[in-house]
Amino acid sequence: MRICFLSRGTLHSFWDDFGGSDADVLLCGFQSLGEVSYERELKGETGFFEDVAILSRENKNIVVCGCVTDTRGIRRKSAVVAEKGRILGVSDMLNAADGEFSSGAGLRVYETGAGRLGVAVAEDMYFPEVLRTLAVCGSDFVLCPFGVVSDFTEGMLLRAAAFSYGVPMCLCGTGYSLIADVTGEELFASPDSPVEFSFEKKSEYHLIETRRRGFCKPEKGDF
Repeated sequence: MRICFLSRGTLHSFWDDFGGSDADVLLCGFQSLGEVSYERELKGETGFFEDVAILSRENKNIVVCGCVTDTRGIRRKSAVVAEKGRILGVSDMLNAADGEFSSGAGLRVYETGAGRLGVAVAEDMYFPEVLRTLAVCGSDFVLCPFGVVSDFTEGMLLRAAAFSYGVPMCLCGTGYSLIADVTGEELFASPDSPVEFSFEKKSEYHLIETRRRGFCKPEKGDF
């Protein structure tokens, strides 16, 4: 599978300068759309989501864009997902810390032509249960539009999650892109934008047996 990362610049400038990308998946950071007002979108005053759909249609691929959504003053970090001209949905960040943004609700795995796509939005990648749930629910790969990447934290967490849950993990931050393989290795990392990379979708499965206390069910006697 070939993925294109857009970690700098807007979606419009990407289209004007490069004509998009014919990669299987285009993953864009939060700078690509900026802030999207649902109210203005519904009134037809803006067309951010339409732009994402059109780009996916013209390039015949999947486009995942990070953005900040505004619902009558309630601001969330989100990711809009489109494939071949159709909006598949919008995923919100579940875990919002320190009150700057509001939390969303529900995780989603998207059925796409490139496979089952799990989306972890921004700081949700700091919460292992989110990435584990996306893996358990059958994701073939997980995409994470992110903000500013620190020196090592995000890469370390992404590699650990890919290894522990057996699913390739891809991150697009501000000026930095990363793919973690199921072996726990950093398969790809680059500060360039746009930049493309091809990788094999691998799912790792093993039979894990544990012995633990609990689940005591006393036998009932005859009546």
